[in-house]
Amino acid sequence: MWDYPRPPRVEAVPERLRIVVDGEVIAETERGLRVLETAGAPVYYFPQADVRTELLAPSPHTTVCEWKGVAAYHRYLGEGGRVIEDVAWSYPVPNPGYEAIRDHIAFYAGRVDEAWVGEERATPQPGGFYGGWVTSRIVGPIKGEPGSLGW
Repeated sequence: MWDYPRPPRVEAVPERLRIVVDGEVIAETERGLRVLETAGAPVYYFPQADVRTELLAPSPHTTVCEWKGVAAYHRYLGEGGRVIEDVAWSYPVPNPGYEAIRDHIAFYAGRVDEAWVGEERATPQPGGFYGGWVTSRIVGPIKGEPGSLGW
């Protein structure tokens, strides 16, 4: 991960990506993108067309990324009444250089029941702030682990 670029790079994902909540697949794609940034686990983005957007509602929460722009957040509103605040985010008007992630949604691996890259179940990037997905393929310390605040 220390060889991931700064500014971040957007690239196509060759594997199927999947999000599961309450036993239901709410997002699945073979057209995903990932953003790679120094010291962070990859963040995976799903085309909106491959997300059950009827289960998502806007959240009032926003953040600003120096590279990608203003992020809009989404809450999950399950058919059984389950609500997951700020489960996902998107960049409706991304900054120049990140237009590829327009109309895509990224999910926090730690706020959904399952997040999959190919046949491997991902775990959330440590710390809860960053949205990266950790798999066995990434190597190195990850921002968010104890002692990494000043990196």
